[in-house]
Amino acid sequence: MMRFLQILFFGLIVRPLTMIVLGLNIHNKERLPLQGPAIVAANHNSHLDALTLLSLWPVAKLHQVRPVAAADYFLSNVWLAWFTQNILRIIPIDRERKDRSIDPLAQMSEALDRGQIVVIFPEGSRGAPEQLSEFKSGISRLAQRHPAVPIVPVFTHGLGKSLPKGDFLLVPFFVDVAIGQPLHWQDSVEATMQAYVDTMKELAEGLKSPTWE
Repeated sequence: MMRFLQILFFGLIVRPLTMIVLGLNIHNKERLPLQGPAIVAANHNSHLDALTLLSLWPVAKLHQVRPVAAADYFLSNVWLAWFTQNILRIIPIDRERKDRSIDPLAQMSEALDRGQIVVIFPEGSRGAPEQLSEFKSGISRLAQRHPAVPIVPVFTHGLGKSLPKGDFLLVPFFVDVAIGQPLHWQDSVEATMQAYVDTMKELAEGLKSPTWE
């Protein structure tokens, strides 16, 4: 039943929104992993980010895709929690790490073990519109546990203008999504992060989007 509702939501609402209202342009879509396990790591400017990325997959594959999202926001009330956990199928993460005994990567690691695709926003929270901020090392530490799993960098441009942080009114704006070549564990957290950062810079420059801070 939930899978059917997910297909209806993305087929009837999200797909028309991203393809028609936002005018979504996808670059190198063939690099998008259709089978897991895989880590998809993207920049984060808007609440539309996760929906836009999820719209890239065929609806029949969506049950395998698990976006990581902030528990303090997306589980803040019972209705939102039901929707995000059952339709978006988020992996909630405690950004404040109130309980240090809980492994923040555990649920992501379990999803990869089940052959799923984990979608991560390494900046942690939404930045200023169309500005990239510092990437956190969680993706590297997750890759360290799963060195054979590819990391697919994704750079989005335009979503921060369509629905920037703090706004609730959608503004039609052309959106580009550029998918990079898959990366793998580079034998250290630092080297893996550097490879990811370098690829994101290349993707941004390819879209002529000089947004690096």
